[in-house]
Amino acid sequence: MIAIPKSVVRDFYDKLAVGDASGALGLMAPDIEWITMWLYKVEGRGPGRVAEGLFKPLMAEWTSFSLVPTEFITEGETVVSLGDFTGVHARTGKASEARYAHIWTVENGKITRFRQYIDTLAIAEARV
Repeated sequence: MIAIPKSVVRDFYDKLAVGDASGALGLMAPDIEWITMWLYKVEGRGPGRVAEGLFKPLMAEWTSFSLVPTEFITEGETVVSLGDFTGVHARTGKASEARYAHIWTVENGKITRFRQYIDTLAIAEARV
């Protein structure tokens, strides 16, 4: 039985919440397309590229952070999650709270595409 797209997305957030980055990467298709905000660029496709372009720099820049989804909207293979990013910037020590919208595409139980929209001003203010 193939997983329901919303369940796959929830599982992704749950894995990140407990620090299971490899488990989160395992939910991705081998050719995942990952589109994110201006600070973190994922060049090319695949879970390895997501780890290099997003996970590693994100963990280096923030001493702590969390992504907490508050709402899910689903239509077929598309899942939109709305939620809150909170984090403490490693260099400045400033806290950030930013609302986000994530748009996921899940096909055959694997995440094939991710697009992020976030309050970039809230992120930028914590960096200075």
